[in-house]
Amino acid sequence: MSDAATPGRFSWSHRLYIRIYLAMLISLTIAGILFASAWRINTESRQIGPSLESFAAIAADVLPPADASNEEQQEALNRWRQRMRADLTLYSAKREKIASIGRELPPLDETQTTSGWLGGGPPVFAVRLPDDRWLVGQHPGRRKPPFSFFTTLVIIGLAMGIGAYPIVRRLTRRLERLQTSVEALGAGQLSTRIAVEGKDEVGRLATSFNRSAARIEALVDAQKALLANASHELRSPLARIRMAVELMAPDAQPEMRNELKRNIGELDQLIDEILLASRLDATADTVQVFEPIDLTALVAEECARIDAQLETESVETPGDARLLRRLVRNLLENARRYGNGTPIDVSLKKTGNKVVLQVCDGGPGVPEAERENIFAPFYRLPGASEREGGVGLGLSLVQQIARAHGGEVVCSGRAGGGSCFTVTLPA
Repeated sequence: MSDAATPGRFSWSHRLYIRIYLAMLISLTIAGILFASAWRINTESRQIGPSLESFAAIAADVLPPADASNEEQQEALNRWRQRMRADLTLYSAKREKIASIGRELPPLDETQTTSGWLGGGPPVFAVRLPDDRWLVGQHPGRRKPPFSFFTTLVIIGLAMGIGAYPIVRRLTRRLERLQTSVEALGAGQLSTRIAVEGKDEVGRLATSFNRSAARIEALVDAQKALLANASHELRSPLARIRMAVELMAPDAQPEMRNELKRNIGELDQLIDEILLASRLDATADTVQVFEPIDLTALVAEECARIDAQLETESVETPGDARLLRRLVRNLLENARRYGNGTPIDVSLKKTGNKVVLQVCDGGPGVPEAERENIFAPFYRLPGASEREGGVGLGLSLVQQIARAHGGEVVCSGRAGGGSCFTVTLPA
């Protein structure tokens, strides 16, 4: 028989629903047996009335009459105990103790009016004889049940619950681990894998998850490598085009020359940003080692480059100076490009254990519905003109760099019009 046919033949024994079904059947069977046993013990211990009626008739024949002396009554109990091996106490019709044999038994209660268990439950019984005398006794082999019927049911329920917990927990724990791995994969941790336990549906699902995760990781790695290699290879022809533009005839049209230079600059910027984005993606899962950066000086240099207004205090933060400079520069370039020539206001301060950098402009602003979308790669606002420059990666890189430093960036509106981009970094 082939290997492919073997799993199909025995796959029923690896079905999760069958295991759960069998666990429920076994649990219900055990619970039924325990419940029936407890009910039988409880019923037997309480249904004693008919037996005592027969016992009372026999005792009336064995014991001397009520007017016999106490010595005769005691001697009769001694002879009877040799046969019954029970603890007995005989009371008169006036409930006065006449004779006793064996261990001391509880006194006859005044509330006892009929034959039955003394005090309402085993193990001591009281028998009313035909001549109104009372015989109280206890068989040495009978003991009072340690628990009441209700308590017994509670104990059975607890035992079943405790016994079923490891079975159920073992099944659900694997599902929880699978859920955690799926969430980690969705969060971008493409190297996430899960241990395969068992051969049931959960085990096969874990195997499928690992296979899918490996395929996704391979495809994403291939895409990153393609982008990085293509961007690197574009540099050589781009350099030759730039050189050709510089060597153009002096009588070439200035407008054409400037347009070519602008397009080359955009291509150069696109290649730089693609390479940086690929590098950030490649190191997203690795632990970064940062050094203290004088963020105040870095922001001041970038603000001076485009005449932005800066309000700051002395701030240091751990990070990569080159990446943080790119973050600040992209925010300032974005404000300059879409601010319609309005002043650019920059503030840098430390709040608690956070560093807050804010860049604001007085342009048309970003619609509230688009404030999340603008951080997507290559995204442009509806109606934005390519003549304004930019390739749609600047803000995406800002978000990547902020998150690589354990921070975040958000876009908000500005009172009076315009946009504010706020970057929060750990101090």
